[in-house]
Amino acid sequence: MAAEDEKSTSSNSGTFSIAQDDERDQEKSDGIALPSHVAGSGSLDRLVDTARDYARAAASDNTLKAYAKDWAHFARWCRMKGAEPLPPSPEMIGLYLADLASGSGLSPALSVSTIERRLSGLGWNYAQRGFTLDRKNRHIATVLAGIKRKHARPPVQKEAILAKDILAMVATLPYDLRGLRDRAILLLGYAGGLRRSEIVSLDVHKDDTPDSGGWIEIFDKGALFTLNAKTGWREVEIGRGSKDQTCPVHALEQWMHFAKIDFGPIFTGTSRDGKRASETRLNDKHVARLIKRTVLDAGIRSDLPEKDRLALFSGHSLRAGLASSAEVDERYVQKQLGHASAEMTRRYQRRRDRFRVNLTKAAGL
Repeated sequence: MAAEDEKSTSSNSGTFSIAQDDERDQEKSDGIALPSHVAGSGSLDRLVDTARDYARAAASDNTLKAYAKDWAHFARWCRMKGAEPLPPSPEMIGLYLADLASGSGLSPALSVSTIERRLSGLGWNYAQRGFTLDRKNRHIATVLAGIKRKHARPPVQKEAILAKDILAMVATLPYDLRGLRDRAILLLGYAGGLRRSEIVSLDVHKDDTPDSGGWIEIFDKGALFTLNAKTGWREVEIGRGSKDQTCPVHALEQWMHFAKIDFGPIFTGTSRDGKRASETRLNDKHVARLIKRTVLDAGIRSDLPEKDRLALFSGHSLRAGLASSAEVDERYVQKQLGHASAEMTRRYQRRRDRFRVNLTKAAGL
């Protein structure tokens, strides 16, 4: 028994050591540095720091965190197999993808979309370290093609939150400070078709904070949101509703008034007693948790077990709800959601007249 405990402790210690090595590799390999033949100086060192800041801003924090986890997982896998992650080896990466798809030990098999995301993460990490990952190499491309052919499934879409659902959800919220904030988050996210990261990144004014993702302007007829989104800067117009109880702009005004928000992040945490707003920006995970909690409280899809109901809804449910509920020309929904193509917008529409255009009849049959 003592020998087993010692073996377990040794194994855990080795895993912890590998994790520490991965973190050190990540810190050392940010990819931005002076050329080896150039002597450092105060001004050049400051420019290196500035360049690193710009490089980090090239992708969202969530994306960078995901890429860091992808690299850490791959590096651990390599070392457990007696290999090194650098330089890139198409043969080893092909084996890694096969392992992810088939599952091994206690690790379940991953979906095709997750495997492709992992591969993208590896490509980004290699680029930061001065290497190029050739995804067209036969050891990678043919394995990935086989995985897609054998395991690919239609994408699992989150349930759309429709108009009656969002009304039931906000009705479960109290009218204390937290309730006012959460009501504004749900209504704005729904009416604006906003991503959860877009909601929490909003500031009151332009350039209020370094991590701002946009700002707002409130008018008599509604609110204008200027967002630094995935596809670049875009404007989202949210008009006033038919009544104050369900108006997203009124909900926003109420939260900002009672929370005394006049600078910096719009959506912040609150004190323990819930009587005052803090200065700390909310994490986007709060939006996901809020949606799941209010879905349960409102009794939406109560025909299903709680576990299934929680799995059905996420932050994307708000965007899908707007796309599915708005009875307007599709191009207006596309613009609101910030999609580059109408096809992407249609993926968000959980209900629509799929046969409005009948090409069979148009072709004379």
